[in-house]
Amino acid sequence: MNVTVDQLDALQELINIGVGRAASLLNEMVDSHIRLEIPFVKVLTATQAYQELANRFHDASLSSVKLNFTGSFYGTAGLIFPTESASTLVAVLTGEEAGSADLDAVKIGTLSEIGNIVINGVMGSISNVLKQHMNYTIPVYLEDKIDNLLLSDNANNTTKILLAQARFAIEQLELIGDIILIFEVGTFDALIKAINKEIAV
Repeated sequence: MNVTVDQLDALQELINIGVGRAASLLNEMVDSHIRLEIPFVKVLTATQAYQELANRFHDASLSSVKLNFTGSFYGTAGLIFPTESASTLVAVLTGEEAGSADLDAVKIGTLSEIGNIVINGVMGSISNVLKQHMNYTIPVYLEDKIDNLLLSDNANNTTKILLAQARFAIEQLELIGDIILIFEVGTFDALIKAINKEIAV
């Protein structure tokens, strides 16, 4: 199923609503003002998504928070950052010194919480606006290279991947991560049908 410009705009709007809610929650948790933006959203095959992310990150170590979702749509949702950016983000949010042993200790918990808030914000926005029910698993934190993070989902080219670039702006600090939604076969078509109903209203 090819995605039209209107459908892609609707997807971007849903994700923007979700990250807006997530930014509000994160602002309540910390003293820093956090702005979250989604400059673009793409719908790709698994191979296209892998190539795009591999070109961007090369052999860099990445920090990822992932959870599975089921219900009207099912698949995997993830938030991916270069590990260095993730450490900077955690240092800013927790006040720990970058490079300290304490930072490593709090990083997994902090990033899991951030990932949970952002992903749940996005998935909650999709389920609420489209009036669809979804369940989520507990988020899992992983550090690895893009090969293992993306290909470990056994995604194939019938799997659709919704790739949204997320830009965290915190007190002049620009950090870029990626929100990746992997929809299993058939459920992406169900998502587009639900969006078509919403566009038609």
